Amino acid sequence: MTTPQALVLGIVQALTEFLPVSSSAHLVIMQDYLGFKEPLLLFDVILHTATLGALLVYFRKDIGKIILSLVRLKEW
Repeated sequence: MTTPQALVLGIVQALTEFLPVSSSAHLVIMQDYLGFKEPLLLFDVILHTATLGALLVYFRKDIGKIILSLVRLKEW
């Protein structure tokens, strides 16, 4: 896989992750369009992990508040 191909797949992931359709299907379709013989499952997992990481960073304050409220709830 070349760097431009990886960038295209990353952009497809970013644009389609939050649509109410499967971003994984879009990645498979783009991989086929780019001429890959079979889906690159490891790359798909890496893209989804990066998306999760970005969400955790973005919502870190909210997640922290939720965790603190759950911990305080258990203190009896």
